[in-house]
Amino acid sequence: MTSTEDVVRRYFAIVADLSSSTDELRGILDPSAVFTELPNPISPSGHVRTVDETVAGFEAGKARLAAQSIEIHEVLVEGERAAVRSTWRGTVGQTEIVAHMAGFVTVRGDRVVAHETYDCYEPFAL
Repeated sequence: MTSTEDVVRRYFAIVADLSSSTDELRGILDPSAVFTELPNPISPSGHVRTVDETVAGFEAGKARLAAQSIEIHEVLVEGERAAVRSTWRGTVGQTEIVAHMAGFVTVRGDRVVAHETYDCYEPFAL
């Protein structure tokens, strides 16, 4: 059995890699997984997404971004839950957007079943 931290790190690696496939993403997600994005400048009202909506957003992001990375600073695990502190960097055109993220990821077995994210974006021009 894979550890919670291993699953979380693999999940973030798939999401960050612009060459990863939707099959890879779906392979680490439980079909009933729920993704909660708390309000931020990109999504002012926040959003709760299903796996299908998350995969669609994954594909849309790949089409918009010239580059992307996620640096994980810390993963704290308690059972099947992990608190993750990370920095996301994405390049749209010539502009780099940076978000400092904190989130909670729930893992069952070797799949993500929930991800709640709190994204704090550095100032950027739209």
